[in-house]
Amino acid sequence: MIRLRTDFFAESLGMGTSMNVLMPQAAAGIGMVGGGPDTGPGDGVPVLYLLHGLSDDCTIWERRTAIERYASEKGIAVVMPEVRRSFYCDEVYGEAYWTFISEELPQLLARTFRVSTAREDTFVAGLSMGGFGAFKLALNRPDRFAAAASLSGAVDMLGDRIFEAEDPLAQRIWGGRELAGTADDLVGLVRAADPRTLPQLFLDCGTEDFLVNQNRAFLAAAEESGVAVTSRLRPGDHAWEFWDTGIQDVLDWLPIRTA
Repeated sequence: MIRLRTDFFAESLGMGTSMNVLMPQAAAGIGMVGGGPDTGPGDGVPVLYLLHGLSDDCTIWERRTAIERYASEKGIAVVMPEVRRSFYCDEVYGEAYWTFISEELPQLLARTFRVSTAREDTFVAGLSMGGFGAFKLALNRPDRFAAAASLSGAVDMLGDRIFEAEDPLAQRIWGGRELAGTADDLVGLVRAADPRTLPQLFLDCGTEDFLVNQNRAFLAAAEESGVAVTSRLRPGDHAWEFWDTGIQDVLDWLPIRTA
């Protein structure tokens, strides 16, 4: 694959930021599988937005997993953006990372890289905070994504709080405001959703993970609303051994179109 470290100015953030991008390549090195959709010069390849967790950055998926090799076998582009510790939100006392990830970044990619902008070719996945971000995008922008996957996601920030309201991080992001009924209330969003409009959803969480109760609450709300979720609660903790196998299964599950 072609790997690009991309540094650029984000208008929504008012500052420079970074992302790592993997693009399919027909040629392959030893031990790699090349190829992908047989696209012409004006066509775009399927794309997976792959989101990092709270303690990580845009390099982490490549440093902890073999995502380049996994994605190469699928012929899919992978975009790994930097969002710092923002919970993919427009922070009250910080930067507008929700605007960045949901609006500016897709437009920048469409102008800069040969990726498809079609809903059926666009996917999102993430771990922990990134699992929250993936489902937040899927539930708030269902017209943009064909599928979304959360690995050990923080998907019920109201019912099983991992931050007290006065926590400095929570204060910076949300400023003490009530999250119920907002774009960050994933359980409320899935409970109110029209199942016919949503992307396909995949949820994976370890039974020993401290976020497992959040994932159970999300699955219960989805079931109440008739929202289908491909899910599994399997043995495992909040760890890269779990996510490394999980992202491979996500790539197998994605409805990637072939030529």
